[in-house]
Amino acid sequence: MTVSHIEVLVEEPLMEAALRLILPRILDGITFDIHPHQGKDALLARLSERLRGYSRWIPKDWRILVVVDRDAQDCRELKSELDAVARAAGLITRTAASGGHFQVINRIAIEELEAWFFGDWSAVRAAYPRVKASIPDMSPYRFPDGIAGGTWEALERLLQDAGYFKTGLRKIEAARSIAGHMDPSRNRSPSFRALRDALAQMA
Repeated sequence: MTVSHIEVLVEEPLMEAALRLILPRILDGITFDIHPHQGKDALLARLSERLRGYSRWIPKDWRILVVVDRDAQDCRELKSELDAVARAAGLITRTAASGGHFQVINRIAIEELEAWFFGDWSAVRAAYPRVKASIPDMSPYRFPDGIAGGTWEALERLLQDAGYFKTGLRKIEAARSIAGHMDPSRNRSPSFRALRDALAQMA
């Protein structure tokens, strides 16, 4: 069945700002609405209620995408938690469907959204040309999903070293600037590719 629309649940306006620019390049005409929350805890606290609500009326050609940061949690445990909430709401996850009909896709940004920016450093340089082109070749940044010490802190430090955001990283501004240049096909972040591939399969 052709998918016509996706409801996207995210933990904060930062992710919303990035996805509004990224999703049209993946979804090939599929419409979407993004619903931000006031942090990861707020999203997880409301997720059961929201999914139960969707289960009562969601059309067969709609899907639900839930995106959260891993932060310090175990990735598999967090994914299992998200899948269990969907299952309890009477919805079928992509994982459980094993290639069949599903309603919910749960995806995790590892460690945070900014890892996806490190995965497309060309987009960062297009937005902020003074940053070093060699960053992806340096060992601390070679694996975007494994950057130690926090990815947003690392991004802030590198941008400040290049003369940007001297008073502190303005996250939503940076997200919009970088996401506007992102090419989903070249991203090196495994967690971004997992999201991209699941959505591209539907499109």
